[in-house]
Amino acid sequence: MSEITRGQGRRNAKLASLPIGMAGRAAAGFGRRITGASKEEVSADLMNKTAEQLFAVLGELKGGAMKVGQALSIMEAAIPEEFGEPFREALTKLQAEAPPLSAAAVHKVLDQQLGTRWHERFREFDDQPAASASIGQVHRAVWSDGREVAVKVQYPGADHALKADLKTLSRMSGLLQKISPGTDVKAMVDELIDRTEDELDYLAEADNQRAFARAFTGDPDFLVPKVVASAPKVMVSEWIDGIRLSKLITDGTQEQRNDAAAKMTTFEISSPARVGLLHGDPHPGNFYVLDDGRFGILDFGAVGHYPDGLPDKTGPILALARDKRYDELRETMVEANFIQASHAKRVSPEDLANYLQPYVDPLYADTFHFTRKWLQRAAGKATDLSGDVYKTSRNLNVPREYVMVFRVLIGCVGIAAQLDAEAPYRAILNEWVPGLEG
Repeated sequence: MSEITRGQGRRNAKLASLPIGMAGRAAAGFGRRITGASKEEVSADLMNKTAEQLFAVLGELKGGAMKVGQALSIMEAAIPEEFGEPFREALTKLQAEAPPLSAAAVHKVLDQQLGTRWHERFREFDDQPAASASIGQVHRAVWSDGREVAVKVQYPGADHALKADLKTLSRMSGLLQKISPGTDVKAMVDELIDRTEDELDYLAEADNQRAFARAFTGDPDFLVPKVVASAPKVMVSEWIDGIRLSKLITDGTQEQRNDAAAKMTTFEISSPARVGLLHGDPHPGNFYVLDDGRFGILDFGAVGHYPDGLPDKTGPILALARDKRYDELRETMVEANFIQASHAKRVSPEDLANYLQPYVDPLYADTFHFTRKWLQRAAGKATDLSGDVYKTSRNLNVPREYVMVFRVLIGCVGIAAQLDAEAPYRAILNEWVPGLEG
């Protein structure tokens, strides 16, 4: 058996260990309840141990599984408070932390990608990583012209690891199809896989970042660092200093948190109109607030291509939901394939009213206060397996061209709730989402 085969087998086993471990802990917890332990004590212990395993497994894998962990971290504000703390700590780590690559391994990648005389292109290079994430790590350096730069180095074998993880995770689509029979799960998973695999190509990422940097050059509110050099597995861009958004979540003032939420949402929602691309990886590790107040954005590997702006039904669907015109909304959602024809009779206008109303709350006021409690209420209805909202969700679909749009919208809302921010969400969407204003 080859080392690659054995390695993939080990990775699959680690992924499989997550549900097995959770089931085992649940059984152990039941035994403890029989012996007299309280429900609260057992639940807290289970959550702590599950969170520890989640971080250990996803963090070690570094590939597609860790990307899933980072995506989950965006929505940690939706986890009920009594269970949230251990998951919050473990998942937040996945936003910017992973076991680092050795200096020797980093130099080998640089030799292969920039040539064996790569040292001559830098005045200084720090062998200690400044940050590490799912498929690579970042080193601080000084370019030959004196500019401070960030050197993004892809982990050796990350491409194989990521694709193996995604292949394993894609096998869950059959289970997801049973849970949500009205969803075209394969199309949705394929889109997520395609966009995640895009992150392996640093040359393409550099082109994306150059496009964003051109579009936002001179903008008083935003900074996209310029690309200095690029190769398939190494990218060099200008360094930016500032406060990471994850730091503002815990330590920022109310004014800072409000401003960050507004700027994050504005950047994400405006980018299809301004650039023809959608920054598809909103999580706190990719955003900074600079000393001059500008909002800095990193990581342009996963982007959606929308040369004509957001998909044309985005605004009308939000507007119909906001205005409670559920009969028209149902027709529009069937037309746009948000409700597949085979499931149209299973979704009534009343079902849509119950399902969507919590999500359009921010569109009714000049400013909206995004809180964990609000998000927990909305998410709680959607995940209550015995409730009507969950039953409705099983018959809804997300067309492939909307997968990243909804991922970004949900990400912005989840981060705003983590920030406990009050933001002019309605005005931002009215300005940048065609068909919504009214």
